[in-house]
Amino acid sequence: MRRIDPAGAGELRGDIDPVDADGILADVLYMCGLPLSISEGHPLHRRTRPALALALALGGLLFGCGSPPDTHSSQAGEKPFWRAEFDEAQGARPSSRYWKTETGNRDAEGWGNDELQYYTRDAANSATDGSGHLLISARPAPIGSNLPCYTQTSCPWTSARLTTEGKVALTYGRAEIRAKLPTGTGLLPAIWMLGDNGVEWPGQGEIDICEVVGGEPRTVYGTAHGPTYFNENGIGGSITLPGDASRTFHTYAVDKQPRRITWLVDGKPYFTLTPSKLPAERDWVFEQDMHLLLNVAVGGDWPGPPDASTPSPATMVVDYVRFYGKGRV
Repeated sequence: MRRIDPAGAGELRGDIDPVDADGILADVLYMCGLPLSISEGHPLHRRTRPALALALALGGLLFGCGSPPDTHSSQAGEKPFWRAEFDEAQGARPSSRYWKTETGNRDAEGWGNDELQYYTRDAANSATDGSGHLLISARPAPIGSNLPCYTQTSCPWTSARLTTEGKVALTYGRAEIRAKLPTGTGLLPAIWMLGDNGVEWPGQGEIDICEVVGGEPRTVYGTAHGPTYFNENGIGGSITLPGDASRTFHTYAVDKQPRRITWLVDGKPYFTLTPSKLPAERDWVFEQDMHLLLNVAVGGDWPGPPDASTPSPATMVVDYVRFYGKGRV
C-alpha cells in the first residue's frame, strides 16, 4: 500500500495491489494535470496498472509533480482580507490571535452527535509541521486516560477542534481552505462555519463547507443547516473527487453572497442554495457574520464507530485558510 506523509511529500512503501492501483493512478494523473482516463490505444495503457501507477508516482516525485495545482476561483489581483498560512515552526500551536481551541466531550453532550473524541489543546492534536501546514490529528487516547465522555465513561480518542469565533468572521465573499482530509471507518473531518447572531443552534445557522464521512473517501458533502432544515434534513449537495481525499490537496470553498451560497471544490461549483430552496424563505439565516471551524471527529451518529482499520493518527493537513470579500478581523 502507498502512504503519503502529512507534509505532502510522497513516499512509496511495500507493494501496490491491483485494487489500490486505480486510486493511485487517478491521484497521480490529477496531480500532474493529465487526463483521468487512458484509452486502450494509448501507449501507457499497455503497461499493467500497478506498474503504471508506480512509474507515474515515482516520476511525479522526481520531476515535481508531487501535488496538484493550487486551483481556486480567485480573480487576478484579488487579495484576501484575512489569511492563515501556518508558517510557524514545527510543533507550534495555531496563533491565539485568530484561533481558539474548544475542548472536552461530556459537557458538550458528545458535540451533538454522540462522538467519541475528546478535544484537547495538546500539540499532538493540533500544531504546525514547520513546512507551512496545520495538522489536526485524531489519535487513540493515551492508556490510563480518564477523559469524560458523553456516551461512555471515558473517551477512547483525542482530537482537536479549532474555531475563529470572536476573532475572525466572513460577512460576504468567499472562504477557501486548501487541505487534505483524513478518510477511514468512523472518521468525520469537517471544515464549516457557524453564525454569530447569538441564537441557539440550529437557528444560529451552519454552513458545512466540506465533510468526508466514514467509508466514502472520494465523496465531499456541502450542507446548510437552519431553523427548519437541520441534521438529516440539512440542504446541500455532494461532489466526487478523482481520488481519496486524504491523498491530494484540494481547495474547498463557499461563496457567500446576499441570499445565495455556492459550494465549490478546486474552483468548480457543485451546489447553490437560495431562499427559494428552503421549506420557508423566512428561514434563511445567513445574512450575518459567520466564523470558521476545523475539526476531526471520531465515531458518532453519521460515520459510526471506528474499527481496527481506522488510521491512527488520522490527520487533516491544512495548507491555508483565506477569506475574500467583506468580514471582520
